Amino acid sequence: MKGVIFNLLEEVVVDHHGDSVWDALLTSAESSGVYTSLGSYPDAELYALVEAASQLTGTPVRQLLHWFGIHALPKLAERYPSFFESAPDARSFILSVNTIIHPEVRKLYSGASCPHFHFTETANTLILGYRSQRKLCDLAHGFVEGVAAYYNETIVFAQPTCMHDGAPGCQLQLTWPQ
Repeated sequence: MKGVIFNLLEEVVVDHHGDSVWDALLTSAESSGVYTSLGSYPDAELYALVEAASQLTGTPVRQLLHWFGIHALPKLAERYPSFFESAPDARSFILSVNTIIHPEVRKLYSGASCPHFHFTETANTLILGYRSQRKLCDLAHGFVEGVAAYYNETIVFAQPTCMHDGAPGCQLQLTWPQ
């Protein structure tokens, strides 16, 4: 997992809950908390921090990952405005993830292991297929909701299948009301 994800997590936690909560998460997860954006860290370290947050707040891990994605997206937009400037709307941005965003991420962060999304489109619906050994579909869902907010669009979300429920992959259905 790239350090930028840990940096974003720290920023979101500190912004919403303060330095003391971030410090408590680090202590509980037995983490040094030293993350450079270009560094690579074990996935288990992110899971430990999120599990610590779950224990501290009583909020399920999946819900926390979703929350993190929503609140991390604006910070990504601040750090990498060029990713967003080329997309006029949420749908265009989402569809550019595999072909524009993730290749750029791999250039910026050598060794980044980005998920690959599969898309099925209709006039007002977009289905995102997600498969990853990390099973961070809730984080991806949060990022997509953050994209909708960034572009000030109303999108109705459904998740007909999920790896956490035994499916081989996740599907996130996005519908733009007409």
